[in-house]
Amino acid sequence: MQFFLGLDGGGTGCRAVLTDADGRVLGRGEGGPANVMSDREGALAAIMDTAGQALDGRAPAEVAACLGLAGANISGARNWLGPMLPFGRVKVVHDAVTAVAGALGAADGIVAAIGTGSVFSRQIGAEVATIGGWGPILGDEGSGAWMGRLFLSEVLRSVDGLAPATALTDLTLARFEGPQAIVAFARTATGADFAREARQLLEHASDSAAEAVLAQATSHIAAGIARLQPAEPLPVTFTGGLGPIFADRLFDRWSQRPARGNPLDGALRLALELA
Repeated sequence: MQFFLGLDGGGTGCRAVLTDADGRVLGRGEGGPANVMSDREGALAAIMDTAGQALDGRAPAEVAACLGLAGANISGARNWLGPMLPFGRVKVVHDAVTAVAGALGAADGIVAAIGTGSVFSRQIGAEVATIGGWGPILGDEGSGAWMGRLFLSEVLRSVDGLAPATALTDLTLARFEGPQAIVAFARTATGADFAREARQLLEHASDSAAEAVLAQATSHIAAGIARLQPAEPLPVTFTGGLGPIFADRLFDRWSQRPARGNPLDGALRLALELA
């Protein structure tokens, strides 16, 4: 293989980087969502578009590629996607694997990856254990999608007088133009759609409704980390778009270590190992 491609993909979008065997960056790409759970064709199109930008005309047959994809563990993508790709060598893994490879390298530790979804991983030696990452309908506690969905539920509860109305719940009702529109939105909303609603919480974090959701999210994330901690606690690395938020909220629970790199770095590292 002359070229090595790392690709990080999920419900929000894709990123790719191409290097030579010496690690020199030759190209990069960015593309749309790669939701391997609900839209195989759309995911494949986004992956190929993003990879194509990075390849910039180079022959895919000369590329060793590693794709770290959200939901690859429960969608079966590790089995069906590889044969559909044109690369000379290809490895499809859950994005938790590339998050660990990027954040920790070969070091022992725990990675809490919090973005649109959430997943928790522990690396000790060559062994990686992962919990969570079950998707936005039944899992991904503490994630942007989870928070956005929970908050909109609380907005509807405030309409019924079952939860306090706050400035933020009133603002959200006005933005949607009523509770019926919130219900209509939720019928077709993706994890990424709900995650965008979570931004309102962060922009109005002092609002009591926002703080209640953030407190529940923090509790779930702390439980995930605690479940993976061995008798001799390991340092925790927070990654993902929301990672810094919860690193601040949990700064006094465990020692923390900054990430060595991001999931895209991890995907590239695993691609280079395919050589």
